[in-house]
Formats: sequence, C-alpha cells, structure tokens
Amino acid sequence: MLFAIQVYGGLMMKVATQNFTAPIPLPSSIQNLANKSQVEISKICHLMMEQLANLLPSVIVWTLYHSIDTGKRESVAYPVPITASRQPMTISYLQQEKWLLNDLSFLQVTQLNLVNEYKVYICCIGEQKAIAAEYILICTEETLTDQQQQHFYNQAQILSQYLIMYRERSEHLAQINTLSQACGKIEHQLRNPLALINLYAENLRLALPDSSLQEQAALIRQTVDELSNKLTDLLYFGQRAKLHIQLQNLQTIIAECIKTLEPGLKEKNITVLYPEKPVNINVDCWQIKQVFDNLLSNAIYFSPCNGTVTCNWHIYAQEILIEICDRGSGISETDLKLIFKPYYSRRVGGTGLGLAIAQKIIHDHKGNLWAENLPEGGAQFSFTLPR
Repeated sequence: MLFAIQVYGGLMMKVATQNFTAPIPLPSSIQNLANKSQVEISKICHLMMEQLANLLPSVIVWTLYHSIDTGKRESVAYPVPITASRQPMTISYLQQEKWLLNDLSFLQVTQLNLVNEYKVYICCIGEQKAIAAEYILICTEETLTDQQQQHFYNQAQILSQYLIMYRERSEHLAQINTLSQACGKIEHQLRNPLALINLYAENLRLALPDSSLQEQAALIRQTVDELSNKLTDLLYFGQRAKLHIQLQNLQTIIAECIKTLEPGLKEKNITVLYPEKPVNINVDCWQIKQVFDNLLSNAIYFSPCNGTVTCNWHIYAQEILIEICDRGSGISETDLKLIFKPYYSRRVGGTGLGLAIAQKIIHDHKGNLWAENLPEGGAQFSFTLPR
C-alpha cells in the first residue's frame, strides 16, 4: 500500500468557535478573570452585576447561584445608592424569596408584579432541576424598554454559560483529584515489580540460545513496556502540570507525530494533510505532542481505508485554533457527552485516558478542547492555545 503525507495551503474550514465561548462573546474583562486558575465565581458575578447596573436604570441587581465550593446557594448583589424616597423594606422582601413559588422559565425575562413602588424583572440562569432556583433579578423604578430587556437577557445568557463552564471545570478537577489519590497508592506497588520483570526478561533473552525463546523474552519486555506506559498515563493524569514552555513550530510537532503513527497510516493507507505555512507558539513541546498523538491516533482509527485526516489551524490576535478532522462515522450524542471522561473509550482495547489526558494538557495551557460532528460526515476535534 502507498503511504502519503501531503501539505496544503489556503484550505478554508468552518471555525467552530461557538463551542468554547458563550453564544454571545464574553466581555474581555470577564475573559481575563475566567483564565485565572484561582478566580472565584463570586468575582465574576459581582463584575456582571456591576455591568448590568450600569447598563440599566436599576435600584439594585443581584444573582442567586449554586456554589459547588460551599454546597449552598450564594447571593451576589450590586447596590445603587438608595435615596430617602426609596423603600429599603421592598428590597428586604424580595431577598427573602417568599414570592418564589413557581419554577422559573430558563433564560426568559419575566416582569413580576410583586411591589407597587418598583418594577421587578427576573431571568432564570440555571437549567438543572435538582438545584434550587438560580436567577438574576433587577429592581428598577422604570419599565424596561425592549432594548433594555434584551441587554438583561444577554447578561443572563453569558452568566448562564459561565456557570456551566464553572461546573464542568469543577467536575474535571474532582476527577483529577480522585485519580491523583489512586495513582499515588499504586505507583510504588507497580513500578519496582515491572522494572524487575523487564530486567529478568532481558537477561533471559541474552542467555537463551534458541531464537524463538528469545522472541518470547523480547515479547515479555515489550508487554512490560506497554504496561509501564499505561501506568505513566495514569500518573500523568493525576498530577499537576509542570510545563516547560518554549517557542515551538507546530509543523515540526505534527511531522514528528506522523512518523510515530506511520504503521497505522500504512495499514489503512491514510493520507494526512496539514498547512504548509509554519506557525510558532509557546507551548510544552512534549505535552502538546501527546495531544496530537492522541487526536491523530483516534482520527486514524475511526477513518475508513484510503481516507484522509485533515489538520488545520487559524491564527487570531490572542489565540490559535487547531482542528483535526476525519471522515469516519462521526460521534454519537451519548459519546459527545462522555468522550472526555476518564476510562470511557470507543476503541477496542483502549484505556479511556487518551482524550482525558489531552483535555488536561490543553487546560493546563489555558486553552479549550472539544469535539463535534461535521455536516459533511466525520468528526472534528478542535482546541485553542493562547498566543
């Protein structure tokens, strides 16, 4: 079979940015906060309430959300100075939530007739039924115009998207913590026995005169190496990243990955396409190579014989978007929800850690990784890296 690596330029592809940002772009001030690992969600909420108060003629605005850190509903308010003519008791009444009897419609701005002196608008930002009502409320002396209600809706939509990201990140960190504890217990139990087996297998291979027996001893060593590599995957996924950032050429990284995947490419006669224009970016070379290894390996596995795997990138002011596409059968709706979870695999004999590790590496680089189906068929994995 023929094996080909082709380089192309100027190939235009759909830029799937909707998967790593909210439907309405996050304000730059919020983006900057969201990129910090130690950021508190309350700071995000306070910033958004302040922005909302500046946009609309409000007396006070606040949001109620469920905090994973405390396990409770938390309130973040942005008060506007209350003059003597206003009635603070109304605000107290609203905050007691005695009026909150019915389920709120998700992401729908509703005017409530609760008090005479103020107009009250509310928008639910939490979609999960198991969690107590999460919403943004605004109290104003004026009836909001359609345009002002649209501003209110836009802010609610952004905060709702951020809460989803916040919960997904918290779940991801909890999975890493669980694996970290498990890996710490098994490392010393497995490393030394594996090294001992490897050493004895090599001694046997050197001492055995018969070639077939030597091959069996070599196979033992190979199997031990594979087990050791899988252990390394487990350990790496459970550890905090220690990045060694240097300027790297993505073309070079991809070319090196293709060399290691050559047997699979030859077996299925797969063609790999990637841009002819080099791009330099500051990353940890070894870790990003692991990402490409995992994503390209999956693309090859699910591609039909004589197919094509395409890698492309788009350069923006603050980040670079990289896409890897195959022409396989695509990803089911169930798999799209579970594909990045540890130990979940669609590949026969897979450990279910490849994509989880890739996602962790990209998160460690302050980027995002996601998957989707292409309209023309096949799957596309996309990830971003800051420039």
